Amino acid sequence: MTEASWSLRDVNDWDRPTFVSHLGFLFEQSPWIADAVWPHRPFATCDALHRALVQIVIGAEPATKVTLIRAHPDLVGRAALAGTLTRESTSEQLAAGLDPGRLAPDEVDQFRRLNAEYQTRFGFPFVICARDNTKDTILTAFTSRVTNDRSTEIETALAEIANIAWYRLINLVQCEP
Repeated sequence: MTEASWSLRDVNDWDRPTFVSHLGFLFEQSPWIADAVWPHRPFATCDALHRALVQIVIGAEPATKVTLIRAHPDLVGRAALAGTLTRESTSEQLAAGLDPGRLAPDEVDQFRRLNAEYQTRFGFPFVICARDNTKDTILTAFTSRVTNDRSTEIETALAEIANIAWYRLINLVQCEP
């Protein structure tokens, strides 16, 4: 992970294009969230900024929420195997021990199978905050969450996405101690 580059004062002072350019990646391939929160500046804390971003997601239409979930890559999926994940997703998956180059072929197959089962059941990829987990806890979560109903799983995925965004934010912005 990278060292925080900007202060919260910097973030609050950015014009809209800069704000979206620098924060648009917090939610995978969804800069519309940063764009929608920009008018709510200034933010007193990183937590307040994060809460505002999450509120945009919570207030989104159901189809938009699913589109946000679908923007996330499969764990140890095609993009990881091809080396085409975003820099952030790559480091997050590596932090959880999900390095396709170090996993045994049967482990890669297990992830492929679980991803396919989950995708078939819900119509979107399994999302979990890899930085809060290990390979083993992720595998356990896969097997337990696949039994959820779709609405529960949408809410669970969105909560995980909020956690991912939090870690990305604190890697970028110097937050209060």
